Amino acid sequence: MSTYKSAIDHIREIKAKHGNWQNISEADAARMMVQNRFKTGLDIAKYTAAIMRKDMAEYDADPSQYTQSLGAWHGFIAQQTMYAKKKYFGTTNKTYIYLSGWMVAALRSELGPLPDQSMHEKTTVPQLIEEIYTFLRQADAKVLNDYFRELNAAKEAGQDTTEIEEKINNFDSHVVPIIADIDAGFGNEEATYLLTKAMIEAGACAIQIENQVSDAKQCGHQAGKVTVPHEDFISKLNAIRYAFLELGVDDGVIVARTDSEGASLTQKIPVSEQPGDLASKYIDFIDVEEIDIADAKENDVLLKRDGKLVRPVRLANGLYQFREETNIDRVVLDCVTALENGADLLWIETPTPDVAHIKSMVDRIKEQRPEAKLVYNNSPSFNWTLNFRKQVIAKWEEEGKDVSAYDKNNLMSADYDGTELDAAADQAAKNFQKDASREAGVFHHLITLPTYHTTALSVHELAKGYFGEDGMLAYAAGVQRKEIREGISCVKHQAMAGSDLGDDHKEIFSGEMALKAGGEKNTMNQF
Repeated sequence: MSTYKSAIDHIREIKAKHGNWQNISEADAARMMVQNRFKTGLDIAKYTAAIMRKDMAEYDADPSQYTQSLGAWHGFIAQQTMYAKKKYFGTTNKTYIYLSGWMVAALRSELGPLPDQSMHEKTTVPQLIEEIYTFLRQADAKVLNDYFRELNAAKEAGQDTTEIEEKINNFDSHVVPIIADIDAGFGNEEATYLLTKAMIEAGACAIQIENQVSDAKQCGHQAGKVTVPHEDFISKLNAIRYAFLELGVDDGVIVARTDSEGASLTQKIPVSEQPGDLASKYIDFIDVEEIDIADAKENDVLLKRDGKLVRPVRLANGLYQFREETNIDRVVLDCVTALENGADLLWIETPTPDVAHIKSMVDRIKEQRPEAKLVYNNSPSFNWTLNFRKQVIAKWEEEGKDVSAYDKNNLMSADYDGTELDAAADQAAKNFQKDASREAGVFHHLITLPTYHTTALSVHELAKGYFGEDGMLAYAAGVQRKEIREGISCVKHQAMAGSDLGDDHKEIFSGEMALKAGGEKNTMNQF
């Protein structure tokens, strides 16, 4: 990244080359260059891919160095997430944005709210990536614009500008990696390749793909999941890697997600070329019944297993059923195979947020692939309070502690708020990310749908008060007063939307003729 001074030198050289640019201010042009560090989505993808690779290496050396993200369904949501991170922690380090296919389907489809079944327009995903980065780049421009106002004021006052220039030159960008959900690839491997290219060109450095059948895709926390043979999934991993390489994003990250723990079905039986090959291992998981050839029905599908003739258990819709209790073995094989074929990170959907359970699978994966690292969904589909209260009760029972004061069938009861159980469960929730990263190989923690829920909750609370007896007090006390006292930049919504930035640009372009929105009569001066 160029410094403000080097940018001025660059503009000075260009002006010397083009003699009729006398109206162009070297300082102002350099300022605009610095405020727009990333010129294309590919610039962003390369920059953020390097960040992820650095973070992965640091996690390998020290598992306390895990990373986190919140899911965003709009550019403004992503922008405010990064604003908050910088405000309270001074940096965006180790912080990403997650782009959830679930939220795209539920909130961004032209068809209206949809279930998480890859029914939304595939182009919506790269469009949202581009939108998010537009808002993050605007955040950079806005904050840097404020710094440049400080710089100009200091120069006019004859003050030392070293400290301000250091803030500009060492600016910590709001632009961070996006882990982008491509669902099951939206079609065959060519469709996956084309969509991946569009996502990378929009700025994505990390693509998350799952091993479900594309046209039968289900949310990871719902029933009816149908997985594909490993050969099919490897083809899509290859398609994504080729897309990264074609576009010059050599450090691009692939997150391979398996839904095998919750999946019980497959759509097709792969072809086994020799005993013990990958296809053979997959077929071995399919549930079968031994039969005599005389009992075979017309057009039956039959297999030979351990020297016996068997018939795969097949549902009325043509899908094949896996044997019960094979799900964890399938998870391990899926993950090892993905890592052996180009995936960088793993995603395992689990039924509950249980560190010990996650660890039991990861330990088996690490026996074959010691570098294994997880992206883990801290899902709103889990009842976190209930799950941790159950885990605490189970632990206490194992230790021989008396738990008779608690009704195990009603652990969500508010009667238990403030009790020893409540405190222990809340502490487990507070420590979950640290514990899972230390014990279970979780490199990245994300909440897929948090801003779906926060939006609903905040609007619900405001509507309840505003349309009720509180009237305008509901907004004044419940929203604006909190914004002011927390120092949230968005309280000055005109500036947040680019008004100050636009005024300064007008002044740069038009000088004293500029018609600016700011000034004494701007009501935002009340803040």
